[in-house]
Amino acid sequence: METRIQGASSAPTLAEIKENWPASVDVAKAATAFGISRSHAYELVARGEFPARVIKVGGRYRVITASVIGVLSA
Repeated sequence: METRIQGASSAPTLAEIKENWPASVDVAKAATAFGISRSHAYELVARGEFPARVIKVGGRYRVITASVIGVLSA
């Protein structure tokens, strides 16, 4: 039985994240896993408060998928 994360209908399941996501994703995609909007996610990144590990690659932010899994598995 698959359980949706955070009760959001568009949120991916933990199994989907584990099986289908690459090693890192953009902030907008990671936001879907936490059930937050893209704009709120970027606000959290700017404050250093995003719930998963964020790195900057060039001029873009990437979220480490393993850290998303870790947070959602806790």
